[in-house]
Amino acid sequence: MKLLLVNGPNLNFLGIREPQKYGNLTLADIESSLVKLAKAQGAELDCFQSNHEGEIIDKIQSAYGLYDGIIINAGGLTHTSVSLRDAIAAVSIPTVEVHMTNIHSREEFRHVSMISGVAIAQVVGFGAKSYEYALDGLIWHLKQIKDIDLEV
Repeated sequence: MKLLLVNGPNLNFLGIREPQKYGNLTLADIESSLVKLAKAQGAELDCFQSNHEGEIIDKIQSAYGLYDGIIINAGGLTHTSVSLRDAIAAVSIPTVEVHMTNIHSREEFRHVSMISGVAIAQVVGFGAKSYEYALDGLIWHLKQIKDIDLEV
């Protein structure tokens, strides 16, 4: 099982940006932990981050036929990018949307997600643990729909 983690704008500043909201872990810390967790469950996780919408869309499109599932934290693009939503819909790869904070209890403009309508699930509000829950949920989902045996 091959999975892709996509992080959008400003997430490369985790550990620096508003630590009271996002904590002190860096994106590299989160990615390293998730790669290990995925491997322990018999999955391979590739990680990608960009501050550029077009690069994120290109990465999602290039995932077609290569990945079984996607986890995405699109950052601020979550609330604005119809093009990103369309890319996720186009590839038809089961996708879990993840956010470290609860976007539904923040500023009103963050309450709307362009991605949620094309995602199989949304995990919000658990800090860095949100990524772990998203990974576990995606692997569980893929095992259900593909009847994949992950015994190594």
